[in-house]
Amino acid sequence: MDGLSSHYRGRLAPTPSGRLHAGHARTFAKAFERARAAGGDLVMRIEDIDRERCRPEFEEAALRDLRWMGLQWDEGPDRGGPVGPYRQSERLERHRALWRELVSGGHVYPADFSRSEILSEGPARERDGGVLFPVSLRAVSEMGDTGDPDATVNWRFRVPDGETIRFLDGNLGYQEFVAGRDFGDFLVWRKAGGPSYELAVVADDIDMEISEVVRGEDLLVSTARQLLLYRALSKEPPDFRHEALVRDASGKRLSKTAQSVSIEELRGQGYSPDDVLNWGS
Repeated sequence: MDGLSSHYRGRLAPTPSGRLHAGHARTFAKAFERARAAGGDLVMRIEDIDRERCRPEFEEAALRDLRWMGLQWDEGPDRGGPVGPYRQSERLERHRALWRELVSGGHVYPADFSRSEILSEGPARERDGGVLFPVSLRAVSEMGDTGDPDATVNWRFRVPDGETIRFLDGNLGYQEFVAGRDFGDFLVWRKAGGPSYELAVVADDIDMEISEVVRGEDLLVSTARQLLLYRALSKEPPDFRHEALVRDASGKRLSKTAQSVSIEELRGQGYSPDDVLNWGS
């Protein structure tokens, strides 16, 4: 924890872009369990930087669902902790400061290409399904000393091509990803004037002194990206623990975009919190 404290600090970090489902319940329950077992603190952070998709009613529903599940937090909405509530949308100046730090360190560059322009280069796919940003576009984007950086264009992190990023996952064991093959130059700042998920999460976990991140295994590649950000910012990363995804009877993983059955719906059908935690495969 960058020498700040050895005290355990975890976090619950719902994104209010839809209703929480059983997969969220299981992951958040594990985060709660580990914080309490360690005698540590649990932070509630609302990850609402996507202003087009995130809505207050989804935030209220998420907090209601988690309370019904019996989960409690020590900092955040309605808990009266030393600081709170934490909302990413209220921390944009801090995100901007770290983006500027990355710019001054030469770790990022402006790359204001449309999706069609990126696809026209015939890029491969990343391990988590995203489009691998082509090195050919990196070459024509880098501009050396940018002076006062332009916050109205996209900025990408220059990954160390060919380097293997390794980490020990608390649940899944050793993981490794090759930069430039499994994932490419990734967004850290968006032309709309805000941070990417990767930058916002790293900035917030640093400032909130999070010692362990518990989340779903669909974010394993994100962890490799974020480890590069920690290194570029000269910060010690937290430990990571990724939980298996919950799937429905057909084997399809639960997701908000697929409008998977929500905790709220299961509660309305008479399911108990334990039933929700054991729902699916």
